[in-house]
This record gives sequence, structure tokens and C-alpha cells, in this order.
Amino acid sequence: MDRILTAIDQAFHDCSATPAMSLRGGDALDDYGTPPPFDADLDHPVAAYLEAHHWGIAHLDPSSWRHYLPVLLRYALLNLERADSMAVDALLSSLRPPDRDPPRLPSLTRDQEQAVTAVLDALAFSEASAWKDDAILALEEYWAPGATYRAGSAG
Repeated sequence: MDRILTAIDQAFHDCSATPAMSLRGGDALDDYGTPPPFDADLDHPVAAYLEAHHWGIAHLDPSSWRHYLPVLLRYALLNLERADSMAVDALLSSLRPPDRDPPRLPSLTRDQEQAVTAVLDALAFSEASAWKDDAILALEEYWAPGATYRAGSAG
């Protein structure tokens, strides 16, 4: 697990800029509200924040999604036994096709893709994981070699 956490940190080292849309802002959009501006104090991505604003993931532009992705990947990995985590569920949904417009999935670098795949592998194949089925589905659809819906894949 430490190897995967290190890979996440290295792959996403440049994604710490202020996001155009926070999870809290995306959550407001999901409720048909006006997204509030990013606030470093209110939008600090601790566990309670991730769980409270999980609906916001679906509304993030590619850059904002990449901003939160390393935090969410770490959170999923460290909480792989928690079947009740709406944040992990939302993360896994955001990693599956169909992608949104503009597309987020192909906006990742190769190292970032490898970190995502490593987390999905851990969630799919760890004995203690509560997310096996969802992670396997994401792998089959986009992240594994020969994935069903990945452009250029031989699947």
C-alpha cells in the first residue's frame, strides 16, 4: 500500500493549484444552486468534507477533478473496507465511462493513469475490499489492457 500511496503523491505532485470548482461548489450545482467560490478553509479535503460533498465529483471540470483525484484515491485506498463511503462510490463512478465533456479521463498523464490503475487493482483484488465489483467494472471498462470503452483499446 505504501508503494501505491507514493505513486499517487509523485504522479499528482503538480495538481495542487486552486481548483476552478470545489467539491462543495459541485455539490451546490448538483442541488441546482450557485457554486460558492473556493475557500481554502471550507474546502479542505478531510474525510468529512469528501463524504459531505461527494455529489460534487460529477460536476468538476478536468483540472478541478485532477486536483481532488489524488486525495480521493488515497482516501479510497485507506478506506477500502468501508462499504458505506459515498465518496469512494462517487470516485469510482467518476473513473468509468461515459466520460463527461470536456473529457476528464484522457486528461491524465501516463503516471497518473498508472496510479489510478494501481488503486483500482487494490480495490478490486484486496481480500478486505468492499469495492471489488465496482473496481473490476472500472478496470474492464477503461483502465485495464483491452478495456471495453477505451479509445484505441483492442477490446
